Amino acid sequence: MTGVRLVQKISSAPAFARVAPHVVPALDRAVHRLTRGRVLLSARLLPGVVLTSTGARSGQPRRTPLACLPEDGGRSWILIGSNFGRPGHPAWTANLLAHPDAGISWKGTDIAVTARLLEGEERAAVWKAALAFWPPYATYQARVEREIRLFRLTRRGPAAGPAGTPRSPASPPPTSG
Repeated sequence: MTGVRLVQKISSAPAFARVAPHVVPALDRAVHRLTRGRVLLSARLLPGVVLTSTGARSGQPRRTPLACLPEDGGRSWILIGSNFGRPGHPAWTANLLAHPDAGISWKGTDIAVTARLLEGEERAAVWKAALAFWPPYATYQARVEREIRLFRLTRRGPAAGPAGTPRSPASPPPTSG
């Protein structure tokens, strides 16, 4: 438990917020691709998915490794748009707002999902669960003026990419959007 607390403390530091967005996703994408979707480095500490969304402006597929809060035994997932406590919403949140049909790689399995932005009391309840799950989210929220976006992803059918085309977890990831 001490190791987790140390990582939580480090991840709450402003210096981590400056460096992590450039290092963590790149490492996650590379390891995920090399292991054909079986390993996500950041998931060694927190549960994680690789989200494949459609770029809000480009219309191109975008792959983003993200920590998630699994619900109901892996039937739905909560994604937290903390952006490591940096200003501005992460691009993947705009992608989901524009194109809610997406795909995730969860424990090496591709799953077609639909994303829904949480609001009001539902958001408040999930935010409370997110803080219990990973306390540094409170530090991230305190650093920014925006309200951190929370999304619930639910299964929508057979495994497919965001446009309904089958894809392999080992396919090369496009650049983050």
